Formats: sequence, structure tokens, C-alpha cells
Amino acid sequence: MSERPNFLFLIADDLTYRSIHSLNNKEVDTPNLDRLVREGTCFTHCFHQGSWSAAVCVPSRVMLNSGVSAFRAQKLLDSVPLWGQSLGRAGYETYIVGKWHLDPTALQRSFKQMGPIGPGMFESTPDAYHRPSPGNHWSPSDKSLKGHWLDTGLWLNAPHSEMRHSCSIWASEAVEHLTKVVPQQQTPFFMYAGFNEPHDPRQSPREYLDKYPQAKIEIPPNYLPEHPFNEGDHMIRDELLAPFPRTKEAVRLHRSEYYALISYLDHQVGEILEALERSGKAANTYVILTADHGLAVGEHGLMGKQNMYDHSIRMPLLIRGPGIAKGKRIDELVYQHSLFATTCELAGVPAPSTVEFPSLAGLLRDRQSKGQEAVFCYYKNFQRAVRTKQHKLIVYPQVSMVQLFDMVNDPWETRNLASDPKYTSIKNDLMQRLQQIRMELGDPLLGADDKP
Repeated sequence: MSERPNFLFLIADDLTYRSIHSLNNKEVDTPNLDRLVREGTCFTHCFHQGSWSAAVCVPSRVMLNSGVSAFRAQKLLDSVPLWGQSLGRAGYETYIVGKWHLDPTALQRSFKQMGPIGPGMFESTPDAYHRPSPGNHWSPSDKSLKGHWLDTGLWLNAPHSEMRHSCSIWASEAVEHLTKVVPQQQTPFFMYAGFNEPHDPRQSPREYLDKYPQAKIEIPPNYLPEHPFNEGDHMIRDELLAPFPRTKEAVRLHRSEYYALISYLDHQVGEILEALERSGKAANTYVILTADHGLAVGEHGLMGKQNMYDHSIRMPLLIRGPGIAKGKRIDELVYQHSLFATTCELAGVPAPSTVEFPSLAGLLRDRQSKGQEAVFCYYKNFQRAVRTKQHKLIVYPQVSMVQLFDMVNDPWETRNLASDPKYTSIKNDLMQRLQQIRMELGDPLLGADDKP
């Protein structure tokens, strides 16, 4: 490649891996994500490494932007070179719009140019919780209910105020930058567009809600009225979105609104992709779409992401660009936080020595590279997990529980094999592997009496 490539990075919030029509979910309409699947390469088993916070998106984004692993990232964020900062030092024009959710100092270090920056989440009215319930008439399309419906006079200093969705605002600012600023630049660009969607409050225009009648929404195979035990933060904010026990009516309601917001996000992604074409820079631009983590939305009796099931720790990762195979699917286990090192390698920029997550460029370029033999994830002091291609082990130290799943034959994680004598050897091997990874990562809980 004669000149350094550009990078258009799109990151969603709460977008589970099973959320793309052409990959794995015929219920949801995602023509523009489907386009990226068709025109690029998809990593089907992409994970985040865990969270020290109930706001799981923060640790995930700290690891993404620092390249530092789970138990070191929080302490080192302020002292290591960051993703945008490193590309900026190498001559890239760096720009951000939308959700950041890390501290302002890290933001200033990472980007030379900025559009409007959104908060970590948008608060709605109290009726956004405990739905459905008698007398609760909260409507996702009601622009008076705050949340994602924003006043452009306040957010864009527009001369005439109108209520617009945050997803539309972030996308239109990205389009503006791609079509008016990027074509004038002589240096490569790194654009970081952070969407708050499909995080709750799951609001979207009525036309998108109407695409998903609740009565037609499928109930997932792992549906439960309530999780069978306290996994840690059982009554956390995310879990209060629907009443206990979870009814099928509630699951259909929340999944229909989730799908509607995903489709609305997909539409905005399409607008950005078309703007990239108009910029004249598409041929030499890597488009990367991912999310910080997934979400339960009624699976396993849960609504949130503070758990170790695949619906929560696994997200999409789509990459399109020069030299990237079209329509290819890579099933290797990878971490989303590897994107820092990956873009550096694709750009010919040395990654900082502090970056711990390996580049995925070898996998993208078909060098017979391998992913992780096993991925690790954790949640506070409540949960530890290790997952291979075949199996997953989850340990809950506080309540002396262990789960073991065969991920190939039971991808919805419905049959706990931990007490089956036929799986004792597998369980013991995974327990040893889990302890080894925890030791390598510096898990502060290691050494405590944490064995179930």
C-alpha cells in the first residue's frame, strides 16, 4: 500500500453478538450491517475481558483505548499512550463524535478534533423502568421523555431547537465531517464514532417500533422467569427495567424495542457509509464496527450485561477495507481490545510497548494465525469465567457456584454440566486454566479463599 490507510471506527453500546440479520438473527432488520458482513470479514467469537464496575462499558472502553488488560487498565489509563493519541502522533488526523465515557483528560489526549460528545448513558423518566406494569404508559417514541431525544439547541447550538435522537445527531455530525472536512485533508484520518445505542432507554421513531410487533417476537430458548441464583448484582439498575419474575410479555416488549433501536442504529450506519463513499476515501479506509459488550434482554432471566453468558460478554466485530477478504467469517476466539494493536499494524505504526492485546492483522491477512486458545472474563468479585471453543466454565466465588457449558452442543447455555461425573476431567482442566490466566493477568482476588 503506497499510502497509510484511514480508519472509520463505529462502536455501539449493548449490542450483543446475536443481533445481525445475515449472521445469526433473522428477526432483526440490519441491511447496512449485513452490507459490512458481505463486503468484509466478520469475527464471530469476539469478547471483552471483564469489568470492575457495574457500568461494564467503561472498563471495556478503557481496555480498548489503552490496550491494557483487565486488572491493570484502570490504574494505567492515565500513564500509557492511548489509541487515538498513538495514531495522532504518527500523523493521523483524529476525530471523535458521540459517546466516549472515559475521563476528559483521556479524551483530550486521544483526539485532535471533536464533534459533540455524549454522556455514558441518557437518563429517562422513572416510567422507563418496571415495564410492562399496570398504569405504565411510557412510550419509546415520545420525544418529551428525555433519554435519547435531545434538544438540538442545547447539543448543537442550533438557532432553532428541535428534538432529535442522539443516534441521528452523532451520525449527522460524522457525515458532516466525512463530506466536508475529510476530503480537504492531506493526511490519513482516524474517526471514532461512538453510539449510545441500543443501550436503554431504548427509544426510537415510531416507524422502527412498528417493524417489530411484540406478539411476533420470539422467546429465546434460554428464557427463564428469573435467574436460578444470585449471580452478584442481582437487583442492579439494568435488571430493574422489567419486573420480577420475567414474563414472556415483558421479554417480548423489551426485545421488540431492542430490535427497533438496532434497526435505527443500522440506518445511521448506512448514512455514514454513504458519506464515506462521497468523501472519495472509501477505497483506502478500513471500516470497523463493534460494541463494548453484549446484553441479556430476557435471556437467562436477566436484562443486563453483568454476567458471563455469551449474550453479554460477546459482541460483533466486522472489518471491511483494503486487502480484507469479502464475506469471510473467522471463528477464532479474539478480544475486542485487540483493535488498538490491529490498526497500528495495518497502518504500519509501531504499537506502544504497553499494549497487551495482540493484533488481529495476521488473521485478517490469512497468515494461518491463531486466536486465543481460551478467553477470560470477569465481573467485579462476583464472577470469573474461562471459555474455549468447546466449553465455558463460570465460577461464582461469593455463592459457591460453578457452571460448565458445552458451547458447541448447547450454544444457548441451558444445561449446566458441572456436577456431571462425565465432565469432571474437563471441569478440572478448565479450573486450572482459569487459575493460570488469573495469575498471568494479576487478578487481585487470586489468593483469597475464592474456590467454590
